[in-house]
Amino acid sequence: MALPEGWTVRAAELGDAEAVCGLLNQVDEIEVGRAFTDLAEVEEDLGHPSMDLARDSWLLHDAGGRLIGYGVVRDRSAGERIDLDQYVLPGHTDAGLHLFELMEARGAEHARANGADRAVLHLMLSARPTFDTVALAGRGWRQVRRHHALTRDVDPKADPFPDAPAGVRVRACSTEDDRRTVHRLIHETFAGHYDFRPRSYEKWCADTGADSADWSLVWIAGLDGLGDVAVLRTRDDRSDAAWASHIGVSEAVRGRGLGGFLLRYFFAVYAERGRTRVGLGVDTENATGAPALYRDHGMVLDFAVDSWELIVPVG
Repeated sequence: MALPEGWTVRAAELGDAEAVCGLLNQVDEIEVGRAFTDLAEVEEDLGHPSMDLARDSWLLHDAGGRLIGYGVVRDRSAGERIDLDQYVLPGHTDAGLHLFELMEARGAEHARANGADRAVLHLMLSARPTFDTVALAGRGWRQVRRHHALTRDVDPKADPFPDAPAGVRVRACSTEDDRRTVHRLIHETFAGHYDFRPRSYEKWCADTGADSADWSLVWIAGLDGLGDVAVLRTRDDRSDAAWASHIGVSEAVRGRGLGGFLLRYFFAVYAERGRTRVGLGVDTENATGAPALYRDHGMVLDFAVDSWELIVPVG
């Protein structure tokens, strides 16, 4: 798909973080109703050690120099699975399709370099996206899953620290051994979840920004006689809400109230820290009962996100 006359595409640079953040917030406001992308988050993303900006990112400008679109490709699997992100202001479908052509081709290159015979490209889009999904489907993309972003208001009086179930002890992640335990528990408790990708400890650390993470906001739960059986991983670097990225309980001890305890612990921690809002994401087809657990604890739908997939042969 050719660009309109006078439009340009170039790779992103670290100095583009503020402009990219502005574009993402414009998209946020249209899709969700408010801006919630932080500049620090964009700077961290553009400066990530695994990011080859020159080859894996694109900025789309109109003839007047206005930033209209942003695309990025990430190879986190070292295999066939390649992740894409794309943000385009509404009304610019043809230019957006040009970005898709570039990203799909680069994704295929990554998969080929990994020794795969196909590229399985994944893209997350708001359920009310700025981009024309009919045009996206016309390129062979298909919607494969829906996730919900759930939020809840928290308050120190309403959300005190919960009493732990009998035999349960909670400790903050403070050592290298604890980090490895978190990696193990996440892999054990999320192994059956949709789109979970196992990674070595070293790759997991690199992909998730372990060096800059606040590990004091990660907790491990142990159970008498069984050792470490559950994990709560959170982050407090977003202005919009504190976020729980993982609440995982080993299958052998599910049904004992550990999930609800960790959820209430999450609420209490951030209420004490002065936060007023917390959130997390959940697969709407999650079979562990998590959606009902979150709903029963007062979490409500903020917005929905769809996972789209395109399979491209790379021979």
